[in-house]
Amino acid sequence: MTAVDFAAFVDRLATSSGDAILPFFRTSLGVEDKGRGAAFDPVTAADKAGEKVMRDMIRETFPGHGIIGEEHGDLAPDAEFVWVLDPIDGTRSFINGLPIWGTLIGLMRGGSPCFGLMHQPFIGERFSGDGMSASYRGRGGERRLRARPCARLEDAMLMSTSPTMFTGDERAAFDSVSASARLTRWSADCYAYAMLAAGHVDLVVEADLKPYDIVALIPLIEGAGGVITTWEGESAAKGGRIVAAGDRRIHEATLERLARG
Repeated sequence: MTAVDFAAFVDRLATSSGDAILPFFRTSLGVEDKGRGAAFDPVTAADKAGEKVMRDMIRETFPGHGIIGEEHGDLAPDAEFVWVLDPIDGTRSFINGLPIWGTLIGLMRGGSPCFGLMHQPFIGERFSGDGMSASYRGRGGERRLRARPCARLEDAMLMSTSPTMFTGDERAAFDSVSASARLTRWSADCYAYAMLAAGHVDLVVEADLKPYDIVALIPLIEGAGGVITTWEGESAAKGGRIVAAGDRRIHEATLERLARG
């Protein structure tokens, strides 16, 4: 399969998952709590339908590839090529009718993320990257994405999903970064990373992420010239505590601040 064919296949995955998800958006759909008495962790029929259609297409087209999905488990996760899927990243926004959610489609080769796409079907936007370049397609047409320079933490626009994702000393460490940033905004999920790649946000700091929350976003951030690692400066592919920055200078400053707590 050529690179052009591959890109077309990922686009079909995004289109098909969007077609499966959108009929549920802003309707009176039921919500299941996967948290089972712990923190509220919602899942809907839309999540399950969106992932199922992608898994079926991948298994038909690439039967030797593995799949890691949030809703339907893992299939051959040790394969050379592994798809990492999150049909609705931002389910809390989805069930409240807010369009700041997206479908994450990531591909790993040999354990390293090599391609990622974030699709927002309601708004009609696609953000994609392969680690070398990143692009946008939507109402504004098509364009390359480039993270913006930001030398000082004091000038940074910071985003994170929720203060509840930080526990114990993590919250104090995050607050230390937030206190220095120019602005802190919450509740964007994958859209925060897309806006960083597009040059509208400078820094994203999060914790308690799973691989399906972040794998698709790594090639997008790196392709736009940004940096994304764990708080310890290691690969973000396994999730956990994540720092993404548009400029290496504030990435380094943020790691130092988080290490100090």
